[in-house]
This record gives sequence, structure tokens and C-alpha cells, in this order.
Amino acid sequence: MPGPEPAGRVAMTGAALAVLRRLIEVHGPVLFHQSGGCCDGSAPMCYPRGEFSVGAADVLLGHVGGDTPFWMSLDQYEYWKHTHLTVDVVAGRGSGFSLEAPEGVRFLVRSRLLTDEEIGLLSQTPPIRGRDPEA
Repeated sequence: MPGPEPAGRVAMTGAALAVLRRLIEVHGPVLFHQSGGCCDGSAPMCYPRGEFSVGAADVLLGHVGGDTPFWMSLDQYEYWKHTHLTVDVVAGRGSGFSLEAPEGVRFLVRSRLLTDEEIGLLSQTPPIRGRDPEA
């Protein structure tokens, strides 16, 4: 899979994209949320849109797989704001609340530090916070 788009904060591997597409076929539009809680709470969770309420303490990192929003809690964002995240998928069971659990896989994120150039570009546009009308 090609590298991240310039100044992007989040991307997906091909394997994760294939799982995401299957989930969308079954459940309709979905979203990701990463809360930063303990255990599986620190993994990205995939929910049907409309069944998870995005609040003012959430930050939109971007969209993956076309139009699937990836949200992160503000507290978690403060720790990860200098990184680019890549959503991947591995065999095994994660949280029972995330849509991929019955598939026998779980989503996870891999990270790398943003370059100085990417940080400069991203700093020109503040992150979107609050409720997403599409979420």
C-alpha cells in the first residue's frame, strides 16, 4: 500500500480496508473511534454510524476507506498528535463491541512520527472537534 497522503493523520492497510469494506456491506456506513481507555479501549473500535455518539471531546483525524470517519478522544489525541496512524488488522479477537470481532480479527493502529513538513502543513488547519453530523 502506498504511504500516507501528504499531511494526513490516518490511513489504512489493504488488509484492513478489505475488512472495512465487508463490514460496510453488512452494516452500512460505519465510523472508527479510539478512546484511549485501557485494554481494548485503546484499540480503534468500529461502530455503525448513528450507534455511537461523537461528542465535543472527540477529534476527527480524517477519513479512511473513502468516507469512513476516524475519531479519537481529545485526551488520546494530545498524546498522538505528532504521529501518523495506520489502521491494520490482525487475527484474533479484540473487543466484543467492535464490528470486526465476529470476523475473528481485530483492528489495531501502527504509528510513526509525523515529519516536520507534515506537522507544519497540519498546523495550518486546526483539528475538527465535536459532533460530526454524518457520524
